[in-house]
Amino acid sequence: MGFTPVKTEALVVLEPHAGFQRLPIILNDMRDNEVLVEILYSGICHTDIVGEDGGFPPVHYPAIFGHEGAGIIRQLGSAVKDTSLSVDDSVILSFNSCGCCKSCETGFPGSCFSHTPLNQHSGRIDQTHLATLEDGTTVSSQFFGQSSFARMTVVSERCVVKCPYPESLSIYPGLGCGFQTGAGTIPNALKPKPENTVAVFGLGSVGMAAIMAAKYAGVQNVIGVDLMDSKIELAKQFGATHTINPRTNPDVVKAIHALTNGSGVDYLIECTGSTKVYDNLVDFLSCRGVAALVGVPPIGHDLKLDTTRMLLENKVVRGVVQGDSIAQKFIPEMMDMHRDGHFPIDKICKTYPVEDLDLALEDIRSGKVIKAIFAW
Repeated sequence: MGFTPVKTEALVVLEPHAGFQRLPIILNDMRDNEVLVEILYSGICHTDIVGEDGGFPPVHYPAIFGHEGAGIIRQLGSAVKDTSLSVDDSVILSFNSCGCCKSCETGFPGSCFSHTPLNQHSGRIDQTHLATLEDGTTVSSQFFGQSSFARMTVVSERCVVKCPYPESLSIYPGLGCGFQTGAGTIPNALKPKPENTVAVFGLGSVGMAAIMAAKYAGVQNVIGVDLMDSKIELAKQFGATHTINPRTNPDVVKAIHALTNGSGVDYLIECTGSTKVYDNLVDFLSCRGVAALVGVPPIGHDLKLDTTRMLLENKVVRGVVQGDSIAQKFIPEMMDMHRDGHFPIDKICKTYPVEDLDLALEDIRSGKVIKAIFAW
């Protein structure tokens, strides 16, 4: 079946700092390995806000962001390989990957050799675009393979994860990125043992998911670090055994060592992108400790590390993208964790009508809400 151009609407960023404007767009093209999805809900991730702010130089504007979509399949390309997918299926959308490089073939699609062009350039890897404004102006789309800040969107098949629980679509968008990034880093990347100590810096949706996953993994000592007391109190409910607020306890290195008998933490998950945290990573870690960088740092920031201590104390600092997860495998696992009561993400999600997007963004920035989701 051929593709008939679809007129829909999207939250378009016409240029950096111009805000999200609700505008009509036209989807002109869908390839055989792509899927047309009607978006019902879309999570708002910090990365989308960075995009509106011009923080992804490869992106050409106007652009459509959004990479935590949840909706319904309306058309399948003829070459889609996943035979479990059907029209009218409820789905969660996640990140894109090529499927054929060394990383993808060995189970680490988040480390795909083409990750940047497939996810952050807002277009297909061959630099073609499928969306335009009504006047014919090209709009960058397929951000993270999906650009889910749209009522209808054409996505790569590798972004699509079937959801057998349509009644939960309103709280599941964050499984595609933020929750997957935080939760996945625990079992897929760090693999802590119960006797280890895990510190999580930044208690937004990524950090909260990491706290929940650490508790689920049986980790006995989990330290949550954030500047907001309200988030710290929530983290205690989700599994943090100790907490630190740098506003009231500014010497965080000293505080970490006081909680670990002077040794430092075995594992650290850095969710803030803060250069202040980066500059102290070696001091936070125990001998043989590992720091996972999952937050979005300022572009071009140089990491300052004491290489002598890194060597002699056997410390590791590494990046982790999307929790080292295979979305089609790990997202269903998170759904099961949630339904079994071990992953209470519903307690940190709030849904807004798309008309209240500005309020949602304000609530995110103020810390009033952890995971904001808007409904079309």
